[in-house]
Amino acid sequence: MEKQQQQLSLAKSSRHRCSEWIFRDVPSDITLEVNGTTFSLHKFPLVSRSGRIRKLVAEHRDTDISKVELLNLPGGAETFELAAKFCYGINFEIMSTNVAQLCCVSDYLEMTEEYAKDNLGSRAEEYLDSIVCKNLEMCVEVLQQCESLLPLADELKIVCRCIDAIASKACAEQIASSFSRLEYSSSGRLHMNRQTKCEGDWWIEDLSVLRIDLFQRVITAMKCRGVRPESIGVSLVNYAQKELTKKSSLWNPSSQTKVDLVSGSNGQEKLVVETIVGLLPVEKLAVPITFLFGLLRSAVMLDCTIACRLDLERRIGSQLDIATLDDLLIPSFKHAGDTLFDVDTVHRILVNFSQQDDSEEEMEDASVFESDSPHSPSQTALFKVAKLVDNYLAEIAPDANLKLAKFLVIADSLPDHARTLHDGLYRAIDIYLKAHQGLPEPDRKKLCKLIDFQKLSQEAGAHAAQNERLPLQSIVQVLYFEQIRLRNSLCSSYGDEDGGVGGGGIPKPTTIHQSWRISSGALSAAMSPRDNYASLRRENRELKLELARLRMRLNDLEREHVCMKRDMEKSSSRKFMTSFSRKIGKLGFFGHSSSRGSSSPSKHSYRTDSKVIERTCASTD
Repeated sequence: MEKQQQQLSLAKSSRHRCSEWIFRDVPSDITLEVNGTTFSLHKFPLVSRSGRIRKLVAEHRDTDISKVELLNLPGGAETFELAAKFCYGINFEIMSTNVAQLCCVSDYLEMTEEYAKDNLGSRAEEYLDSIVCKNLEMCVEVLQQCESLLPLADELKIVCRCIDAIASKACAEQIASSFSRLEYSSSGRLHMNRQTKCEGDWWIEDLSVLRIDLFQRVITAMKCRGVRPESIGVSLVNYAQKELTKKSSLWNPSSQTKVDLVSGSNGQEKLVVETIVGLLPVEKLAVPITFLFGLLRSAVMLDCTIACRLDLERRIGSQLDIATLDDLLIPSFKHAGDTLFDVDTVHRILVNFSQQDDSEEEMEDASVFESDSPHSPSQTALFKVAKLVDNYLAEIAPDANLKLAKFLVIADSLPDHARTLHDGLYRAIDIYLKAHQGLPEPDRKKLCKLIDFQKLSQEAGAHAAQNERLPLQSIVQVLYFEQIRLRNSLCSSYGDEDGGVGGGGIPKPTTIHQSWRISSGALSAAMSPRDNYASLRRENRELKLELARLRMRLNDLEREHVCMKRDMEKSSSRKFMTSFSRKIGKLGFFGHSSSRGSSSPSKHSYRTDSKVIERTCASTD
């Protein structure tokens, strides 16, 4: 009922408008109906300009046609009224808001030079080429009008002409702005003054009004013309923020609420996300990584194509070292029994980062000296990502639905040399153990195997030594390494007072374990995992040998002490002093005497020492 009333009011207004400019003294002899609106006009002005109406009248000359229905006329009744005015010789202004409709309606009505000179088609084409295509804002307005005129506007090349004009104009303005930023330095050399926002990028806001399909064609043309990737990225960010504002939670990293999808707008937003992802520049940092994570959240929520999501994960993985914890907290939009955050997506991102990091290291190995050092760019990025992963694990650990396998795969996604300090990993594992108190003992052991207790700080080691949630084996390891650390600190304090070599030429404990302390510290992170493991085994074996030697030395001292007491009881004072001097000359607390007669232990002691050392090493290995 309402539609009928609207059509009647529109028809009345059309008749009223027509009565203002048609011939009043000559009765109309033809009625044309356009989209439910009727126009009472005259045949002669129309057939003199329109080839389509001339053919219709000629075909029905015998029946004296009086009513014609024009189906699917582009632009509707308003555009036909302008075309009719042109046929009657009434002037009106051609503008950017109606030139596309006039081009299409002139093609529909065949108002070409074949039927009249300076016809509507040529007039509209001339305005489009000479006025519109030389102004970027007008081209955008014409493209907006073309959204309802497709595919005819495409066939008439209205769209492609405007797109080419926009791309050429934007590229030319960027070149001009680049030249304007050139200046001479104090030394007389020509350089470019870098600015945060280029003056030639004012068109970014104008393009955001276009429909996604036309926007895609414009951005593609700009890429081909050589527009800067940074400008393309800013335009994509601006367009996405305008089109996806209804789903504000998608762009709020801290939001964990699940949004009910509206089927009506879901398809359009999904198309927008997939199109923008396909238009992203290949250059790194062309768009902020926060924007990439926002697109990824949208892609997960809207169930975009797998190729779209994998492309975003690959882009994010290539620059993961500049991401934040809020970026990684991607809500899970699956069923209620799933985890709170999308752990699988984060795992794929980490895999992309590791693969990209490995490929970069291989390239650097062939060209850059000391590419595996901790201060190389790839190693620095690895350290940042390791810290980010540890914080992420601590954030998702309290989730009751988080399975151990998913926690392990995230924690083990980076190589061993990525973490020089395991405090963050220990904290995350402790939180997981606290939140999952019913975890079986084998699973707890499997979880604690991820921790290298040698890489815990003194505070974390003290906490772990008293942590009842850890398996007993892990606590023993902590106590062992804490004891070694205490011993090294004591030896270091003694080393400040004495020299590096003790009596008898045997190195002091400080120098013995100096290499162990270095290799177990930050520098061991720069070694490959295989070399690091071999070095640790070798140093562990040396440490065990030295402990065995010290134990045998202690046995010798105890045996000589017993002999000395027995001699004191049996001999006289002179014999005792002689024997005491001889015993003291034979023994040495840190090594053997320099005299030839007492420089080496007895053969029996030597054989016993060797056997004990071999037996000790065999049992420990």
